[in-house]
Amino acid sequence: MTEDALRRIAEALERVSPPPARVPDFDAADAFVWHVAPDRLVPVPQVNRVDLPLLVGIDRSRDTLLENTRQFARGLPANNALLWGARGMGKSSLVKAVHAAIRAEGLPLTIVEVLREDLPSIGRLLNLLRATDRRVVLFCDDLSFSHDDQHYKSLKAVLDGGIEGRPSNVIFYATSNRRHLMPRDMIENERSSAISPSEATEEKVSLSDRFGLWLGFHPCTQDEYLAMIRGYCDAHGIEIGDDALRAEAIEWQATRGARSGRVAWQFFVDLAGRRGVRI
Repeated sequence: MTEDALRRIAEALERVSPPPARVPDFDAADAFVWHVAPDRLVPVPQVNRVDLPLLVGIDRSRDTLLENTRQFARGLPANNALLWGARGMGKSSLVKAVHAAIRAEGLPLTIVEVLREDLPSIGRLLNLLRATDRRVVLFCDDLSFSHDDQHYKSLKAVLDGGIEGRPSNVIFYATSNRRHLMPRDMIENERSSAISPSEATEEKVSLSDRFGLWLGFHPCTQDEYLAMIRGYCDAHGIEIGDDALRAEAIEWQATRGARSGRVAWQFFVDLAGRRGVRI
């Protein structure tokens, strides 16, 4: 066999089974996104986030997550956290804002986002992170599982279990609209069709039990909704009277049929555009 043929075979084998991902330069960025095929951590030069003081109506969750993250960044014990509840109320924004606040305190903390569909590869990611002493928050946004979804099994060992366990320099934060990470009808169907109903649901429901912190997010009041918009206006220098803001914001809310932090931001974006203000 010629040398050229051997080289082509070696290149083909490398494409089929690429070498393990290398530990990135964590000084290049404070945020990364995990990608697979091939495995790699891609730096994020600028994180899309809202400043912590602009998150209104979630004071208890904000203070709890901030202190938990501060403990972790200092090398102290800390819990995995599940942020669950009403959509558009700042769950993922809080995780990113807390990360920025901890960095502003001078504590070296890296955040790595993992997509839900890439959870089966999380063991490989953890092996990569074991090789560094950098404190890392693994973040999975909008985490949930359907009836035939087996991805949750990959996550269980990360949160609590497995002989290797979770690396001491890694913590896991997730957001979800569901407290138990799966639809209620899925849990009820498991109960009704299984030989042992309690055992059938125990495996799935126990996943959320492995988060030490459960932080609930609930629909905001009208006053909180207006306070969010006022905070955005003040932060970006948009002058508008209280009466005008109230009338326009409530009309916007009515057209959306909902009231949340996301709706407040969408109204503010529209207002800033109409006022010719860049944000």
